[in-house]
This record gives sequence, C-alpha cells and structure tokens, in this order.
Amino acid sequence: MNATILDGRVLAKQLREGLRAAILDFTATHRNAPALAVVQVSGDAASDSYVRSISKACEAVGIRFIHQLLPAGTAQATLEAVLKGLSANREVDGILLQLPLPSGLNAHRAVALIDPCKDVDGATPTSAGLLAQGLPSLLPNTPAGGMELLRRYTIPLAGKRAVVVGRSNIVGKPMALLLLHEHATVTIAHSRTPDLAAVVREADIVVAAVGKPRLITGDMLKPGAIVIDFGINMRDDGTMVGDVDFASAVEVAGAITPVPGGTGPVTNMMLLRNVLQAAQGGAIAR
Repeated sequence: MNATILDGRVLAKQLREGLRAAILDFTATHRNAPALAVVQVSGDAASDSYVRSISKACEAVGIRFIHQLLPAGTAQATLEAVLKGLSANREVDGILLQLPLPSGLNAHRAVALIDPCKDVDGATPTSAGLLAQGLPSLLPNTPAGGMELLRRYTIPLAGKRAVVVGRSNIVGKPMALLLLHEHATVTIAHSRTPDLAAVVREADIVVAAVGKPRLITGDMLKPGAIVIDFGINMRDDGTMVGDVDFASAVEVAGAITPVPGGTGPVTNMMLLRNVLQAAQGGAIAR
C-alpha cells in the first residue's frame, strides 16, 4: 500500500505564512505585537533547545518573545510569584511554563496559577475542564497539531474507530477528547491494556503518544489505518524515531506522520496561533 505521508513541514510553512499575515494586521491595528512570555528554570539542555526554537518561531511571525529564565535552585514561591506577575501584566498575552521543572518544584501548583486566558499551552485545570466540556478554550498545542494535520488532509473522523495509545494529560487525554468532539468512537489504551495489538488492530485511526520507540508495528495495524505518531525518542546514534515503527507501518497504513517531520513542526504553529487568539481575546468560554 502507498501510504499518504502527512507532511508536517509543509503544513507548518502554510500555517506560518497565514499567521504572519494575521499578526501583522493585528499589530497594525493595535500598535502592539502579541507577546509571549516563556518561563524557564535553568538546568535542562533539551528545554534550552526547545525555548530557542520557540524564540525563532515567534520572530518569524512577528510575536514579541519574553524569556523569563530563572536560575537553578529557584524556590517554588519565586516561580509562583513570576507566574502571578505575568498573569497580571496586561502587556503579556500568552504564558508558557517550560516543563519539566527541576526536582523539588511542583509543576501542577505552578501551572494552575497561569491566567487561563493566557494559557497558550492549554495546561491549566480550567483549560482542561473547558476542553472536556467541549467549550471554547486554548487547546494543548501537540494534540491540536495532530488534529490540524487530520483536517488539512481531509481525513474523515465522524463514526471512525480511534485508538489513542497513551493517557498523558498533555497529549493522550486531550487528543482523545478532540477526536471525541469530532464524533469519533475513541478508546484510550495504556500500559495496563491487555493485548494492545488486538485493540490497535481494530482502529481506523491510531494515535501513538506513549514515549516508547517503535512500539506500534505494521502487523498491529488494520490495512488503510490513519496513523498519527507523537513520539519523540532519541537513539544512541543521535537519530530520532517515533512510537511507531515507520518502516513496517508505512506498508500497511493509509496515511501516516513521519518522525521527524510529522506532528512536531505543527506543534509550534499551534502555540503561535494560541498566542494570537489570546491577544485577540474571547478565546475561552467565560
């Protein structure tokens, strides 16, 4: 089978061009560019790299980037004070707390302090509740990117059987809800799901978001299944692989996201779109 490659790089370029035009228009009208504040506690090299990529993405579309870099050893009270200050700052439209935090810091307590109207990562309890109820909210960027790929490639979801492998709060659960809102019949599988292969084999749409390299193989897929791979796993040789064994899956799937170059490039565009929506106001239900 010749699977369609769901190319995130191409989609990200299209989204970037549209966002740049919309942000230029917003800036001309309001005389201020939308502003994103990223709060980071020093000590994680992977976080350093990701924050640099966000900075470049913001610059490319005209979003003002504010980097609040806190020293290693920052106390919980200091982190919370920074987040409260940014939430109250009318010149800041979006706030992103870069995770993971160093040990000793409580991420749940910190995230909960972000104003939901500025929660451009869709991470606060309020954002999660709005999503669960199908009300307007700023969506988590990674699953929103997966849904955008499905939309742009006009893949029908209503009535389809979807299996989401992974139940994290940042990808698996919100992706399941987004699919449910599009009228898919959704199953969430996880580490305690017996006979995972049998469950996955029944799916029209397979979402892999578990963080285990090449867990989903081609022999686990229904012929023609749509495969969305959120996995980012670094091998010892420095190459990146997904949660899906691409080489075997591409021979069976009807459409599939590659790793790298699939969902990843779209994620940052969803973040930038959330910043613009937050700046415009009315992005969440009140």
